[in-house]
Amino acid sequence: MASKQKSNRSRTPQSAEFLKFISENWADQPSTDIAQWEVASYAAKRRAKLAKQFKGKVLVIEAGGTKTRSNDTEYRYRPHTAFHYLTGWGTATVPDSVLVIDATGKSATETLYFRPTAGRDSDEFFANPMIGEFWVGRRPNLAEVESQLGLKTKDLAKLEKFLKKTGKHLTLADQKLSEAVSTMRFVKDEYEIAQMRKAVSVTISGFGDVVRSLPAASRKPRGERVVETAFFARARTEGYDLGYETIAASGPNACTLHWTRNDGDVRAGDLILVDAGVELDSLYTADVTRTIPVNGKFTEAQRKVYEAVLEAADAAFAIAKPGIKFREIHNAAMQVIARKVHEFGLIPVTPEEALDPERQHHRRYMVHGTSHHLGLDVHDCAQARRELYQDGILEPGMIFTIEPGLYFHKDDLLVPQELRGIGVRIEDDVLVTETGVENLSAALPRTVAAIESWYQEQLLGSAG
Repeated sequence: MASKQKSNRSRTPQSAEFLKFISENWADQPSTDIAQWEVASYAAKRRAKLAKQFKGKVLVIEAGGTKTRSNDTEYRYRPHTAFHYLTGWGTATVPDSVLVIDATGKSATETLYFRPTAGRDSDEFFANPMIGEFWVGRRPNLAEVESQLGLKTKDLAKLEKFLKKTGKHLTLADQKLSEAVSTMRFVKDEYEIAQMRKAVSVTISGFGDVVRSLPAASRKPRGERVVETAFFARARTEGYDLGYETIAASGPNACTLHWTRNDGDVRAGDLILVDAGVELDSLYTADVTRTIPVNGKFTEAQRKVYEAVLEAADAAFAIAKPGIKFREIHNAAMQVIARKVHEFGLIPVTPEEALDPERQHHRRYMVHGTSHHLGLDVHDCAQARRELYQDGILEPGMIFTIEPGLYFHKDDLLVPQELRGIGVRIEDDVLVTETGVENLSAALPRTVAAIESWYQEQLLGSAG
């Protein structure tokens, strides 16, 4: 019979003398008044709305556990989006926590189950590296979280008994429940809109850091990593993390839509496409793209492509307002893209013919969509039904991107030599208002002249 493999990591002492020694002579923790968080009242309304949709059901919403990076090291923890949306716990969430909404009674009851930190009165305090306070630091106790979130709390150890007693229940694996939570997130409440404004504001600051990093990036091998790191520093100091892996794609790399290796050189004379977003402690994220000349000046060929993309973006902005279908934003941008690639001599048909669903020649140069919803997930509301997403009607409070692009690969023989290797995307985050949309990222320059001026301002500022 095979023996159990012992851990090769250092072991904590287990002698009786040590156990007594480590459990004594600790100062009492200072007590503080715990105020309810601002998000608590908004999360309560969301739970009530969901419970109403699933009357007679028990809903079990799991935060999820940590994810292993390698062996016994984990990625930075992020709870499941639906769990956060319904609790508001954000980055303070204890891994493996579970929200239970019991809508079987006359009025719904809500309980948050989580594993309290092993305090100094237990052996686990020093012996358990997953929950021991000695290892992970002090986390709030049940009463404190109850005060912060306005939610009844219980020890996670009691959940199994409750579920056995309850019997059938729905989890996020249930399509209807997953769709319902996703659909609820289309229209943002006041708290969410404020968080999105902040996420975009910090992201804009991060793009200033990006520009200021370009001279150093152009002098170092794998300069894209210099750019990526400059933005990441802003994300970590003023937010929680990146909303997604930063794309810092210089020169021809910009034509690879999901370029996240970021190991290319940054050369003067090229453009660099940076697609990045800061995720706050509330887990709301921005998603912004700018395409910037590495040396601060667009060439004529670069300007030609950039202004074509800008025209497509402006066409999308021009029609975006409450009452239209979400897909119409993409269609407006595609009309410009089809016309421009026809003017460039890149497609063998007219723009009108290219736009025929059975043809789509222009999509060779822009294969992605123009817009996606944005919020807690960078591609928010993704589990909602298609008829409520692509065919959904814009409403005030929705937040999404407008991000057309043109990508001319360096080995595309249909493209004139002077345009090969140029990739441009312009992406802004917009909020639907009562009459149109507000560009939340408008403080970040969009035109050729404004970008060139902004570039110089950033470098002068850093020199000062």
